[in-house]
Amino acid sequence: MERTRATLTQVERALSEQDIVPSRAVLDGGGIRLRFTDTETQLKAKDVVQDELKNDYTVALSLLPATPNWLSSIGGAPMYLGLDLRGGVHFLMEVDVDGAADNAEQRYVGDLRTILREAKIRYLTIRRSTGGGIDIKFRDEAQRDEGRQVIADELVQLKLEDRDREGKPFIRATLREDAVSEIKNFALQQNMTSLRNRVDELGVAEPVVQQQGDRRIVVQLPGVQDTARAKEILGRTATLEIKLVDEEHDLQSALRGSVPAGSKLYPSRRGGQILLQNRLIYSGHNIVDAAAGRDQLNGSPVVHITLDSRGAEINQRVTGENVGKRMAVVFVEDRSETKVNAEGLPVLNEEGEVVKVRKRIEEVITAPVIREQLGKRFQIEGLDGSAEAQDLALLLRAGALAAPVDIIEERTVGPSLGRDNIEKGFRSVVIGFLLVLVFMFVYYRTFGAVACSVLVLNLVLIVSALSLLQATLTLPGVAGIVLTVGMAVDANVLIFERIREEIRNGNSPQASIHVGYQKAFGTIFDANFTTLIAAIVLFSIGSGPVKGFAVTLSIGIITSMFTAIWGTRALINLIYGGRRLSKLAI
Repeated sequence: MERTRATLTQVERALSEQDIVPSRAVLDGGGIRLRFTDTETQLKAKDVVQDELKNDYTVALSLLPATPNWLSSIGGAPMYLGLDLRGGVHFLMEVDVDGAADNAEQRYVGDLRTILREAKIRYLTIRRSTGGGIDIKFRDEAQRDEGRQVIADELVQLKLEDRDREGKPFIRATLREDAVSEIKNFALQQNMTSLRNRVDELGVAEPVVQQQGDRRIVVQLPGVQDTARAKEILGRTATLEIKLVDEEHDLQSALRGSVPAGSKLYPSRRGGQILLQNRLIYSGHNIVDAAAGRDQLNGSPVVHITLDSRGAEINQRVTGENVGKRMAVVFVEDRSETKVNAEGLPVLNEEGEVVKVRKRIEEVITAPVIREQLGKRFQIEGLDGSAEAQDLALLLRAGALAAPVDIIEERTVGPSLGRDNIEKGFRSVVIGFLLVLVFMFVYYRTFGAVACSVLVLNLVLIVSALSLLQATLTLPGVAGIVLTVGMAVDANVLIFERIREEIRNGNSPQASIHVGYQKAFGTIFDANFTTLIAAIVLFSIGSGPVKGFAVTLSIGIITSMFTAIWGTRALINLIYGGRRLSKLAI
């Protein structure tokens, strides 16, 4: 904490030397938050702070609402703005669906061991082949035939072939084509679900997470400028694997290179290495909830885990059978890194694209002794700090990615561009409003002025409804408002023309007004109702910009119905009600 205060003093001194004064500077959760009145000052300050702190701190831009305190005290909140108006980040992610099929094949290795062991069928080895597939080696053909029958009954997704090699019978098991296609599609859908959950954890209002093609996902985060934080959370494929510590074999022999079959050495986060059994007890896929907290005994950061029914059953059985032994929690993450040459420069392929290499991180977080039988809930200890506990809980709670993802396109929309879009949208609304005002006033005179007065009320109601519903306003949404300005007077045109017709038929002015509003209501309702149906369909099947347009159009139709019929009628009655009229200014 003292170091952070000293850093704040250092930053304020560096900004003061460049004549930059933040409107507010506070310590926030082990970091420093500086607030500025405009974007240009913010960008200048970022460069100054980055040069001053070098690589000791991560310096990121963010946007915060400037809601007055009195408005916040009564629950007022700013309107949500989309990526094109507020600024933010846009990611195009490619899902490694081939890696998902590869991971599924790896899981089948453990399933095959379990099935054959439970069926009491002896086998020599089960291992993956370098060319794809799983090789199951038996002592003789009789055992192979029994094993093939059991596997065919239990794992219908596998295609089995008999092979003989090195004088021993084998079974080559490979995934069927329909199973591979199903796994790839599931991986894409599961990744979209996990990304949505992670975005929700980030607290982003109205994000966009949608599929593009058969292996790509578009993620848009309005208002987020901390791209480093967003990439760290969205792109990580972190999960957990629970395995038993191999205490039957000598660790020192394994460290010298004599790793026993069925076991593997893993690095420990606390230093050194631990010998674990290859058998996977359960993984992050069995976790339904995770929350960061503190240990009640020593106050160290922990993550409280809740398992699903299958994971709880496995955990209860395994821990009950292995009381007094050690069980390890393994942190597993697939990372994509840029391949570099001897000079440290990125390696390019024939198409001139940067070559990415996949790196798998596996480390033991903790390996405690099983003191008693565990059940549905337990906690993970041995974390470096509260920040790591919160990130790990977030990733586990949101769900592990079914396949690794690569961010192949990253685009940041700055707040200055968003402000320019807002100004252009506002200008288009004003121009459209003025043109409608001139036309209505010239053509319908007093009645036209009444219609335009109520049109102002209509715009206020649209903005109020968007704020009340916390709907996101996008650039297409502004287009919907502009369209509503033109459509809002349609109902008045129908009413006014009906009043003109009644006057031409010889009716009195008061009777013409009454009949005009009464007879035109059915036509107005039908026209607006059919348009509302189209807007609802757009909202249901559309996404992103289409939804933004549909929201403002729907709200505009409802408010224009109210203002055009009841709003103008109220003003007309205020002006002409209770008076003997010889003519109308229409």
